[in-house]
Amino acid sequence: MLLALMLCYGGFTALCLSMDRHHSDLLGRKPSARRRQSMKLGGWLLLSLSLWAAVSATGWGLGLVEWFAVLMLSALLLVLLMPYRPRLALGLAGFSLLASPVAVFVQG
Repeated sequence: MLLALMLCYGGFTALCLSMDRHHSDLLGRKPSARRRQSMKLGGWLLLSLSLWAAVSATGWGLGLVEWFAVLMLSALLLVLLMPYRPRLALGLAGFSLLASPVAVFVQG
């Protein structure tokens, strides 16, 4: 479940960065059209990988339930961090993406 949580948070952060306002707030510039598309694609890819991680860990019955819980938790965390600590939200996404290979070995 830890792997799915980290992938969900990274995916939601990438989708957040694909929007002009959030991208300029966090990184100080407007994204190009190519970067916006790559952030959207990466975000959706990470969310689909998180579904795979949740389902492969516990099966379809419980995996979908855990995935929806992880989706809500990671989205809530991002929504609460963005207005008050946007740099922490960005750093946490980077950490979660860097630590996800470790979580693969812990889960497996």
